[in-house]
Amino acid sequence: MKLLTLTSIIIATAAFLGCSSQKQNSVSQPVKIIFDTDFGPDYDDVGALTFLHAMADSGKIDLLATLSCNKHELVGPGIDVLNTYFGRPDLPIGSPKGNAVNLGSWQHWLDTLVAKYPHRLKSTNDAPDAVTVYREILAAQPDTSVTIVTVGFLTNLADLLKSTSDSFSDLNGKELVAKKVKKLVSMAGKLPTGREFNIHMDSTASIYALQNWPTPVIFSGFEIGWEIRTGLRVMKMDVENSPVKDVFKISIPMAKEDENGRMSWDETAALIGVYGTEGFFTRQKGMISINPDGSNGWTDDSTGLHEYVVQKMPVKEMEQFIENRMMHKPVNK
Repeated sequence: MKLLTLTSIIIATAAFLGCSSQKQNSVSQPVKIIFDTDFGPDYDDVGALTFLHAMADSGKIDLLATLSCNKHELVGPGIDVLNTYFGRPDLPIGSPKGNAVNLGSWQHWLDTLVAKYPHRLKSTNDAPDAVTVYREILAAQPDTSVTIVTVGFLTNLADLLKSTSDSFSDLNGKELVAKKVKKLVSMAGKLPTGREFNIHMDSTASIYALQNWPTPVIFSGFEIGWEIRTGLRVMKMDVENSPVKDVFKISIPMAKEDENGRMSWDETAALIGVYGTEGFFTRQKGMISINPDGSNGWTDDSTGLHEYVVQKMPVKEMEQFIENRMMHKPVNK
């Protein structure tokens, strides 16, 4: 009887260790992320992209592409500057080829970066079609493996959903997204109700994308990033010739509202894309609705595909967590 009990314990222990090992292996797999940004009207995009490069260097993510949803001629080159600075000059960049918002940086950080730092892309329009980049990358990934993090207009997402079969996949856009995308994390909306820049600047695309997106969507709304201020330590980093430092050093002094740091809207979406929400936020499940004027509503629904986040971690702790990653330096420099 004792032998049987010992054997049972050994078998149970082995099974437990096997399950634990599988769980650890699963957790340790890098998150596959496509980053979609407007990279120009605000400079929190720079913080978010830096955050993602830091996570890629740490092995937490596989950064698959950096796409522009903004047609401004310097956005693509500006993204290229950051990718090159962090040792990923060949990271795919795509841009919208149809109707799209065209906005630069009023603080002139974008043209400063492009004039000062190495990059290969001469103009945003020289980048491949964002939809083509999306389709090629998604088709090559395992099913339900990709997290899309969007911190700008939903133009590319609407165009992707409307796309048809091509040489990369026989599936149409909506089918391809449903097959390959695990979730969408979006800095969009003012929740539960309000009007926010990313949604209202291309409200037509926002309506189409969010009505038709087939996977779970997590929203980090305007109200989240508004409370979280970062950048003061970034602009004082002990590093020379850093495009990240330059952006915050140029921009923060130009607005009274930024004296305690810049609002961290886009960085919170990057955080969720990498780490999820556990410990950082609670979530409210439901469905967002977008009005023609770009304002949004919300309906609570336990079966809805959409969720918005509510702050849980103390704001000061989250500011430090995010800014530590924004201060990341290139591995080989």
